[in-house]
Amino acid sequence: MTSDTRTPETRTQQTRTPAPQVWPCLQAHDARALIRFLVDAFGFVEVAAYGEGDVVAHAELSWPEGGGVMLGSVRPAADGASDAPGTWGPGSSCCYVVSDHVDALHARAVAAGATILMPLTDTDYGSRDFTAADPEGNRWSFGTYRGEPHPG
Repeated sequence: MTSDTRTPETRTQQTRTPAPQVWPCLQAHDARALIRFLVDAFGFVEVAAYGEGDVVAHAELSWPEGGGVMLGSVRPAADGASDAPGTWGPGSSCCYVVSDHVDALHARAVAAGATILMPLTDTDYGSRDFTAADPEGNRWSFGTYRGEPHPG
């Protein structure tokens, strides 16, 4: 028989899964419409949106269960190129969002007219997931999987 010499605090740290705190950044052709969609279809909360008219320089949407997303309008390069250097373009992102309320979230997304790319699915690693697209073409996967425990 081996004895566990870790303190209770160390054992807790080694078995905790990480809190969902990733902040993906998106670009949009119509950032204001994307903000409305993410709020209405998925339940993000608009915290800030800076800019004038149709142009959003920076917006922040929080996720009620932790973390959030930042986004802004795509910015054309000064020389007329389609995108400024260092940009990735609208519709090129895929985000995984942790939620304890996946079934209700799926129903909300469907009711808001979201395009469901993968229906509610129970995975072999114990998560309940679905995937939807936003109007800009980004993919959003929502699921109960919080990641593996921290190794210590």
